[in-house]
Amino acid sequence: MTTEFDDIRPYNDAEVPAALERMVNSPELLLAIAKLKAPRMASLCPWFVKPMVKMVLKRQLKGIETVDQFQTLIFGYMSSMVATRVTEFTYSGMESLDKNKAYLFISNHRDIAMDPGFLNYGLYDKGYKSVRIAIGDNLLTKPYVSDLMRINKSFIVNRSSVGAREKYKAAKHLSSYIHYSIVEENSGIWIAQREGRAKNGLDSTNSAVLSMIALSKPKTVELSDYIRELNIVPVAISYEWDPCDQMKARELYAHEEHGSYEKGTHEDIASIAAGIDGHKGHVHIAFGEVLQGQYTNTEEVAQAIDGQIWDKYVLHPSNHLAYQQLYHKTEDYPVTAKQLDFDEQQYASEKVQLQSRLTDLPQAQKDILLGIYANAIVSKSRTSS
Repeated sequence: MTTEFDDIRPYNDAEVPAALERMVNSPELLLAIAKLKAPRMASLCPWFVKPMVKMVLKRQLKGIETVDQFQTLIFGYMSSMVATRVTEFTYSGMESLDKNKAYLFISNHRDIAMDPGFLNYGLYDKGYKSVRIAIGDNLLTKPYVSDLMRINKSFIVNRSSVGAREKYKAAKHLSSYIHYSIVEENSGIWIAQREGRAKNGLDSTNSAVLSMIALSKPKTVELSDYIRELNIVPVAISYEWDPCDQMKARELYAHEEHGSYEKGTHEDIASIAAGIDGHKGHVHIAFGEVLQGQYTNTEEVAQAIDGQIWDKYVLHPSNHLAYQQLYHKTEDYPVTAKQLDFDEQQYASEKVQLQSRLTDLPQAQKDILLGIYANAIVSKSRTSS
């Protein structure tokens, strides 16, 4: 059965077997997995490793014919990753969500894959329905990536359109799909508060995202009523450590020095791999409250989302230590509410970890990396001053 959203929607159950078959037979995917699991062997004898990877992959995917079955497999991978790459995974506010209701989760954006990954992992773990994930078509540079993402309930955000008319058409189409998914299909959505990650650690909602969401609002419907109909829930995702912090520092430095930064062809894919495989320390997902206010424009909606994300963002010792070092303050933080109590031993360990991340960077990039962590305190101070 075809729908007007077939070009951007996630795959349905009937499309899963063919997509999995394409993935299993993708030489690029097999080599990518080989490089992740056995980099030396993949480099020396890819002709030997790829058939082995294919055999293992076929065994793992055997019997999977639906999206739910595939997500159960992904949950297993996520559980393994959390056990080895996360020291503690916590969440708050989930108990206020109705398991039978679809929400539009709008979160801060620090990691390409892990932000929605951790959100869905937390929901799935507690018996809530997983949500559909917005992903830019700029990330779908390889066919196997597109198959993998769309099986895992991702839908496509068109960022490659050229010309004002085509961009508007794509945005209106996306807006209609988001409304259709939540209101008509009762299936939740995750979307980032802005296009691209907040590489400098300053989380802010781009009102253009909300303007896109509101494009399908009928003229006779008030903005506040439309926002309430979508059940928008702000979400604050905090990482103790960002596996991509040095990569982000180098990119931000290039922007400061040269005014631009040219990404490699598959650099985003490399960031995804680093984000998944890197050590993240304590990760916390804080679910906010459904937006119920009166809004005259999307800027006011953005401010309401920012206020909740900043307020509910959980600080880690890495944030405090970076703030101390960057601003040369050892006490009297500009944050008085919702601080965690950190013991001296934890602080000492975190300090060593922070210094190790700074050691390999040129001096000019060290303050940038410190800002990635310290800016969470800068943002939070706006809600507690």
